[in-house]
Amino acid sequence: VQLQAFVGGFVQPGGSLRLSCEARGFTLDYYAIYWFRQAPGEEREGVACISAYDSTYYVDSVKGRFTTSRENAKNAVYLLMNSLAPEDTAAYYCATDTLSNCRYPLRHYGMHFWGKGTEVTVSS
Repeated sequence: VQLQAFVGGFVQPGGSLRLSCEARGFTLDYYAIYWFRQAPGEEREGVACISAYDSTYYVDSVKGRFTTSRENAKNAVYLLMNSLAPEDTAAYYCATDTLSNCRYPLRHYGMHFWGKGTEVTVSS
């Protein structure tokens, strides 16, 4: 069973990136998928979550800028990040606790599967 987040990269402030999280070995449809990020020297922070029923939750710092969605036909979940700022620079991970609903606040404890993560750098 694998989760993988990818398509990160380097972007200028104000730019956009879309991260993808794909699963191998299980179907994402039934599970809440979380997005976390971790900047150097910082704790891992919950960013967003989409439930199996497509309810979405966001940490306050990304509300209105980030959108998570799922495409079940591709067994994938996405995180669209707009209006990126230097403080968004971090390694981004997808994860699931294999429950259907998101647990809010978005804490990294209790996740059963983690993607390897992808680096996002926002800089001019």
